[in-house]
Amino acid sequence: TEQCECIGVLRGHTDYINCILIEDCYVLTGSADKTVRKWDVGTCECLIICVGHSSVIYRMICTGDFIFTSSYDRTARAWDFDTGECVRVFRGHKRGVYPLIFIPAEDEDEDDIDFDLDSSKDILVTGSADFTARTWNFETGQQLKVMKGHSGAVTCMSVDPGGRVLFTGSTDFTIRSWNMMKGSNLKVFEGHQGSVICMTVVNKIIYTGSSDHTGRAWVAEFGDNTRTYKGHKHTVSVIKIYDGMVYTACGDGTVRRFEARTATLLNSYKGHTNSITGLQVTCTSMTSVNKKSAPGLFNDKHATSGHDP
Repeated sequence: TEQCECIGVLRGHTDYINCILIEDCYVLTGSADKTVRKWDVGTCECLIICVGHSSVIYRMICTGDFIFTSSYDRTARAWDFDTGECVRVFRGHKRGVYPLIFIPAEDEDEDDIDFDLDSSKDILVTGSADFTARTWNFETGQQLKVMKGHSGAVTCMSVDPGGRVLFTGSTDFTIRSWNMMKGSNLKVFEGHQGSVICMTVVNKIIYTGSSDHTGRAWVAEFGDNTRTYKGHKHTVSVIKIYDGMVYTACGDGTVRRFEARTATLLNSYKGHTNSITGLQVTCTSMTSVNKKSAPGLFNDKHATSGHDP
């Protein structure tokens, strides 16, 4: 087990932190205290507090201009990155909203064959405990498509590089692929023995983490489970791919680094005493958070390896 050097602590939230992002020289955190905070990495000073959700903030993404959040209050919200002002509320889910994806508008001259939606518009995609994933027009907040098929909560999502196929993971132990613009189910991926908690897609490979204590790699087009990342003692809560490496954050308080191609465990980073809820990896550092403590910023000399996944 390798220890990382803690270079700063971000204090201010009054409840546990569920999600964390690094955007330029800022850190964004979303919390059970119903707020998002924007921090200066260098000084650890809180610069902005986004207030508006009426329940726990679950997930967060950032486009540079906007911060998007989902909440147990059954809504998703968009916030101005610079001011923290809420600019849009997306309502329609029957239960808490979990994962979020933002898909920017395509170029006007791009071929739109087989698209039912207007691809010239920015699209927000949300997943929920109501067993559905939904698409929304960002400008108007209008709901566009509802994707039904899971028998459990939609806990994680990702899209293919072209932005046309949506992948969803669920507490029903499965992954599904969808024609996002038509809302139709394409394929069901089976193999996990527990809830699918996290997901990312890189180079046509889907990487997932589960409550069955494993991470897995799948061929996006065919659904084959090609690699399994083992060694965890609890739920794999976060999975990230960086420079040919798979990083997993786990309920046992440990971040692990695997070689993506071989699934070989290379390093374990033990610093938290509770389940890790957020992880970000850059070329020089890892940032991880858990439900019981303030976020820690860590130096990671192994973050760059020179390989592709």
